[in-house]
Amino acid sequence: MPVAAAHQPLRILHELTRGRRGQLALVVLLSLVATAGTLALPLLVSGLIAAVQTRQDLLWRAVAMSVAALGGAAAAAGSSYLLARLGERMVHRLRSRIMAHVLRLPLRTVREHGSGDLLARVTADSAQLRTIADLGVVQLPTAVVTAVGTLVVMAVLDPVLLVAALGGFLVAGLLIGLVVTGLRRAHTRYQSALGRLAHRLTTVLDALPMVKACRAEQRLSVQLAQASHETSAAALGAVRLEALMSPVLGLGQQIGLVAVVVTGGARFVAGSLAVADLVAFLLCLLQLVAPIMMISMGAGQVQAGLAARGRFDEILALSTEDAGDPPHSTVPLPSDAPAVAFRAVGFAHDQRPVLRGVDLDIPRHGLTALLGESGAGKTTTLALIERFLQPDTGSVWILGRDSRQWPLAELRGRIAYLDQEFTLLAESVRANLTVGHLDDVPEPELWRALERVALADAVRALPEGLDTVLGGAIDLSGGQRQRLALARVSLSTAEIVLLDEPTSQLDSGNEELLRATIDTLAADRAVLVVAHRLSTVRHAAKVILLADGQVQASGSHEQVLLTSPAYRELLAAQSVASR
Repeated sequence: MPVAAAHQPLRILHELTRGRRGQLALVVLLSLVATAGTLALPLLVSGLIAAVQTRQDLLWRAVAMSVAALGGAAAAAGSSYLLARLGERMVHRLRSRIMAHVLRLPLRTVREHGSGDLLARVTADSAQLRTIADLGVVQLPTAVVTAVGTLVVMAVLDPVLLVAALGGFLVAGLLIGLVVTGLRRAHTRYQSALGRLAHRLTTVLDALPMVKACRAEQRLSVQLAQASHETSAAALGAVRLEALMSPVLGLGQQIGLVAVVVTGGARFVAGSLAVADLVAFLLCLLQLVAPIMMISMGAGQVQAGLAARGRFDEILALSTEDAGDPPHSTVPLPSDAPAVAFRAVGFAHDQRPVLRGVDLDIPRHGLTALLGESGAGKTTTLALIERFLQPDTGSVWILGRDSRQWPLAELRGRIAYLDQEFTLLAESVRANLTVGHLDDVPEPELWRALERVALADAVRALPEGLDTVLGGAIDLSGGQRQRLALARVSLSTAEIVLLDEPTSQLDSGNEELLRATIDTLAADRAVLVVAHRLSTVRHAAKVILLADGQVQASGSHEQVLLTSPAYRELLAAQSVASR
């Protein structure tokens, strides 16, 4: 799998503070204010108790306690909100970055990962990254500072009691350390299982009409349930480890509390410890639980975020299609070169040869029909022209230049393409017609394109006309969607037009309209059609027959009909099928 050498692993702190260093500084300042209030409270309580015993003034001490408590709470709330806002902005940037990166990956790479897995990385994994920002950048370090500061205060109050209290927490800390080491692996397994489940569900939903027609809902529901069970099993592995955190920490707190009460009581009876210091120490002990809980639970959540970061890095490290693109060339294109030329082109899918030493030329103008049995390599031929795929051997020449010497965006700007799925976006009719256009297309031109494919009346009947969003409750029929895709192609100014079975869902009347549209396109550019209908074949200026991964015949319809038995057999089979 190609890897982009320039990619560096995500640096969450860098992403979080990009253009927001002042806000992060404010978050840190507020966190320190909250920590100072927390640490001051036990000492202020101790002073208040001592003042009560000695009958000193209590007002300023009570005010100081209120300021420390309320100020610390307000600072903590402000810090949490600002940090969450920074984290969400970071996630938005990273999510946008990975979506843009995925769209530029080679088709083969996208199919290897699966759309569902990529969807899970963009959604679930990006949300997990927030835990690193929310916890790992400020809150965990603040919790560490609070815990250390509390221990220092406890040491000042009574070092002997501190040793007694640490015994219980030390046992808990060792156990929690063992748990955290396994959490990252558990979260990685869970996120991978979730991606597989999302991919399986996506593929089933994409094929839902076929699923219903075959009455396969029950069988596929069982398979999806099994995939969901595997995901839950992976999640439970992490949950089991996380569930140990709170009880272990509670056990440590109880051991420490018992040790402090017993030891503190003995020292109080012996006159070595004042009651104010004992109360303050107990407050510190109770106060110590919150930062330690944050450290232990937060460490587990950060492990999940780090696992998500690893999955993000894995995608961002994949090489994009345009990696290593050559610069724009100012050398004029030869005017006498074919629109497309294959020279000894070989290509294999999963080590299964599809094309073997193919040589063919597509004229600069006119209609060329590409024929062959299913699996002969017709769609692969179009994909190689578009550079969706790269040939294993040989070369593909576009307008007189090796396709590898074209910048990818410039190459595809010279080619218009209609796939056999007549794919549309879940956007408005206008957006589907103008996708790929850098400038606005005048509305009259859009209506003329719809008129050419006999779709204008159907679009006018939609609730919002050109601005009606397709998909969901409002959609076009299969044939109408195909004609809309053809209208989009007719708006293109590309010099090469590739049509993959454009008449598959058209009736005879609409096929005549399509032929007129193709004739208009072919008058001043190259049109290559993967065809099955006899009318399209007979209408073509040139016919190319693929069989067994090679060009079996090439020439006009009449020439190939006279010289190729395989061509005559294919036409006879199509004629029978059409009847």
